[in-house]
This record gives sequence, structure tokens and C-alpha cells, in this order.
Amino acid sequence: MIDNWPFPDFAVAVGEEGSDPLIVHEGRAFRVDQFQASGHYDRLEADLADVAGLGVRVWRYGMPWRLTEPSAGVYDWTLWDRALEACQRNGLEPIIDLCHFGLPDHYGGFSEAAWIDGFARYVDAFLDRYDSPRWFTPVNEPGITATFSARFGMWNDRLSSEEDYFVTLANVVLANLEALARIRADRDGYWIGSEGFGCHLVDPDDEAASVKATVERDLEHLVWDLHFGVEPRGAAARAIDVIAPITMERIASLQGRVPRDRIIAGHDIYPVSVAAHGTRSLRPITIADRVAAYESTAGEWFDRYGVAFWVSETSNLSLTPDEGIEWLGSLMGSLKAMRCRGIPVRGICWYSRGDQFDWDTALTVPAGVVTEVGLFDVNRSARSVADAYSAIAREYSN
Repeated sequence: MIDNWPFPDFAVAVGEEGSDPLIVHEGRAFRVDQFQASGHYDRLEADLADVAGLGVRVWRYGMPWRLTEPSAGVYDWTLWDRALEACQRNGLEPIIDLCHFGLPDHYGGFSEAAWIDGFARYVDAFLDRYDSPRWFTPVNEPGITATFSARFGMWNDRLSSEEDYFVTLANVVLANLEALARIRADRDGYWIGSEGFGCHLVDPDDEAASVKATVERDLEHLVWDLHFGVEPRGAAARAIDVIAPITMERIASLQGRVPRDRIIAGHDIYPVSVAAHGTRSLRPITIADRVAAYESTAGEWFDRYGVAFWVSETSNLSLTPDEGIEWLGSLMGSLKAMRCRGIPVRGICWYSRGDQFDWDTALTVPAGVVTEVGLFDVNRSARSVADAYSAIAREYSN
């Protein structure tokens, strides 16, 4: 790996889907493990070689925390050693993902504060062992982690109230900021973000739908408000009255620890990320409609936060694999247009290398249903979109 390598002006990356939340299915607790479902543990080295063969050099990657810390304070680095050695062998610079929707079994849930200090200790242990990585996503999708665990009642804590969501989100944001502060104290590290990015379509004369879309936007943006020290608005402003003052004080003390030139915020934008409300939902939404909604919303996001960003996840999710090339081409056109307007778009990441499993139910039903979104299919054969993505990687390789 290359020490002190600055993040590219425009990165073309691929990620490996490693979600591992805890769910309850048919009355039984079940640990989702996307690496296991895809066979990645067995095929790790070959999978990374496939990605490198596309001309990709930036790799979103992380081993499950629960397997690295099987009991409190006891670490097993076997998977990380193997993963980082494979990155080096294949010329892949990793963006290190340390928590991807799941906690070790010795923690009760994201709504409980005990895991925050445990995560900080894990980050310290990782930094002590590995001195080369410079790019980090400490907690993948903090907002989605809190939403699915404490607002929608689907994963982990399985809570479903606004108050639980606010408390859980504050915990996850605090853990992420604690990790980033430790990384910055140890090395000249970057925060390369990844966060769910919703876009909302409404007809201008549909007042009820506009109100609903605004509430959703404000709640979705709360994760960035807390990270960047921006005053929450609308429905999200109620969080300030719910989150414990001591938690808010600690969050405030950590805001700004990462310099702006070391932050690339992440927008995880998929076709399914664009939601139509009210009367607008009665008409079809084309790929062009979806991409235009993202471009408009991303511009508004940048006006609010003023932080460079990249598309940290995208794929044909909710479209067919054959539509992947059209989606990719349209999205890349939009990213280039934003860059021409001076908006600092810093890259794109196809997520993921291979097909995923059970995202038709957001991982809540472990049936093994293939979600066809990979550059490589479940048999590890390259799809046509892999060639298109390889061409983009080579375009931006210099």
C-alpha cells in the first residue's frame, strides 16, 4: 500500500458487500453474513484479483467486527491480515470499513451506549496493528444503521419509535466521530463517507406529498447535521430535545476534528433511492427521472453542507442487470455535469463486486434469494456492466 497517498481527484472504486446485522426470523435470532452467503471468505484472493483486473485501484472493504472481536477485548486479526495482504498483492488501496450494520455478540444493540467505547478500543487496536491504511469509513451508513435498527424495527435492536431513532442515531454518530478523532490523532487519515441518500419526487401542486417528502428529507439529513454541526431543521429539530445533553456535548466536541480537505462525504444512491410521493407515484419513473432527482438533491445537499462528496455506493438495484449500463452511463453523465459546475464530486463506487442476497426483504428473510446487482454474477462471471465500468476506471486511472 502507498503511504500518504491522497484521495484521487475522481476515484473509481468497487466494494464488497459485507453487511452482518442481527435479525429475528420465525422467532429465532439469525445473524446475516453477506460474505458467507456470497462465498467471499473462501474466494477472497480471487475476488480481489477480479476487481484489480478491471483496472480498479480503490476498494471499499472491511472484515466483520464480530469476527475480529469474538469476545470483549480479545481480537483475532486472521481475516484482516489475509484481506490486507490480498489488497497489497493486487494493487488495491482499501477504504477501511470497521462496522457494517452489525455488532459483536457481546453488545446488546446500537441503542445502548456501551458499544461506543468498545468500538473506540477496536479502532485503537486496528491502528496499532496496521499502519498503512489512510482512508476510513469507520461506521458504514450511520443513518441507515439507526433507521433500520431503531426506526423501522428491522435489524439489531428492532425498535421503531422516533425517540429510539434519535437516541440510536446519536450513538452511531458519536461512535463514528470518536473513531475519526482517533484516526486523525494517529495518522493523516481521510474520512471517506458512505451514507444512504434519499431523493423525493412530488408534483408541485401536491401539498400533502410535499410535506411528507420534506419530513423524510429532514430526518434523513439529521445524520449529516450531527456530523457537521449544522442545526437540524423541521421534524429533525426534535432530536435536540431527545438526545441526552452529555451525548450532544461530546458530539459537538468532536465535530471538525477531521479537516475539510480530508473529508469525502458519501452518497449511496441507487435507482431505488428515488421515491415518488402522492400523485407523482402514479406515473412511471424513468432512469433519467431518477438521475435528475439525484443531481438536483445532491446540489441542494452541497449548498447546505459545503463538503466534497462521492457516490459511495451505486448499482442497478431495483432495475434489471441489463439496465445497469444505462444507469451507470446516465449517472456518470450527471456526475461530470456537476463537476463542470464546480461541485466537488470526487468519485463513484459500484456496490458491489458480486451479487448480494435477500435485499428484496432488506435482509429480514434469510431465504438466499439472489439480488442481481454485481459486476460479477453469483457464479463470478463478469456482466456486461463490468466492461463499461472497467472503461471508466481506466479513463480516470491517471
